[in-house]
Amino acid sequence: MLAATAALALTACAERGGSGDSGNAPSAPQASAPAQAADAADPKGDGKAQCPPTTTLAYAGTINGDNAALGQNILNGVKVAVQRHNQNNPGCQVQLREFETEGSPDRAPGVVTQIVNSPEIIGVVGLPFSGESKATGNIFNQAGLVQLTPSATGPALSTNGWKTFFRGLGNDNTQGPAAAKFITEQLKAEKVCVVEDDSEYGVGLANSIKQALAAKATCNEKVKSKQTEFSAVVNNIKSQAPQAIFYAGYYREAAPFAQQLMDAGVEAQFVAPDGVKDDEFVKGAGDASAKAFFTCPCVPADQFTEFTSAYKQLSGKDPGTYSPEGYDLATILLKGIDGGKRDRAAMLEFVRTYDAQGLTKKFKWDDKGELAQTTVWTYKVENGKIVRNTEIK
Repeated sequence: MLAATAALALTACAERGGSGDSGNAPSAPQASAPAQAADAADPKGDGKAQCPPTTTLAYAGTINGDNAALGQNILNGVKVAVQRHNQNNPGCQVQLREFETEGSPDRAPGVVTQIVNSPEIIGVVGLPFSGESKATGNIFNQAGLVQLTPSATGPALSTNGWKTFFRGLGNDNTQGPAAAKFITEQLKAEKVCVVEDDSEYGVGLANSIKQALAAKATCNEKVKSKQTEFSAVVNNIKSQAPQAIFYAGYYREAAPFAQQLMDAGVEAQFVAPDGVKDDEFVKGAGDASAKAFFTCPCVPADQFTEFTSAYKQLSGKDPGTYSPEGYDLATILLKGIDGGKRDRAAMLEFVRTYDAQGLTKKFKWDDKGELAQTTVWTYKVENGKIVRNTEIK
């Protein structure tokens, strides 16, 4: 859970005022959201599926722990897919079990061990974060249990020889260069300060964007998980006078950091990745969020009207970052079940050879579990809400 000090800091930031008009630097005109593909896989299937009542999928990741909103977005997307499937297939009522890892590389191995020791579980959507994925990938691999991550972007995850790891989005070797292109070409920044937290995700993404920025990465600062006071880092950045700041980390720390940058009079454009792209950042950063841009290897869900309606009915809110990806990955596993895949080996082979369109993209993986086609979009804050901006091409 959030440390008490972090919660107080976020509350204090939010109380300074919500976001009004964005005040963003000039960027490309807002791009249209991609339309839902006519052949996007639907978890409803044909309604004729038959399976044992013990047939079980799992979600593993943060639910109430640190940066929980990101995990809840995914979990609710998974729930929509399973609910849609079960309502249309009375002969195949797939069970969904939820496992809390708190996003922690220390806690996750014990949780994943519990999962792999539950033989009724034949597929997992998770884990959301790169650090916990690194700590558990070998456990999944040894058990032959397929793991579909909707949001872990650390590039090295697919280089470990794991046969059970499949990534449902582009990795940070895609996001980093795309973010650098956006910052330099759209925001016209010549001096960029890269700030990284101490997570597997933050370090990996920072390295990727620094490499892409080359000489335009004129300063590099480091912060720690659960840090709430950033005066030293803010003063260092202010003295460097960058035109843009890229924050490689998660929304919990990014919110007070952005607010303290604004309070100190730092006018650099604030850009952050998918780990920050959440309404909780907007709430926590208050007025400072109004100038924020985000990069994300995720597509806008604006045109996924049927999914959005079902998601809102289930959760009471609009889909968030990686909600559609969670839905897509759960749908793939459900299609495997409907196709008669009843054990881990059969499900793993089904995913390995999968080749079909989803809501967010076409899903087809190489032998490392990486997608053949990926995309990166930018988003911005407008009237206190995160909205799509443009695709980075």
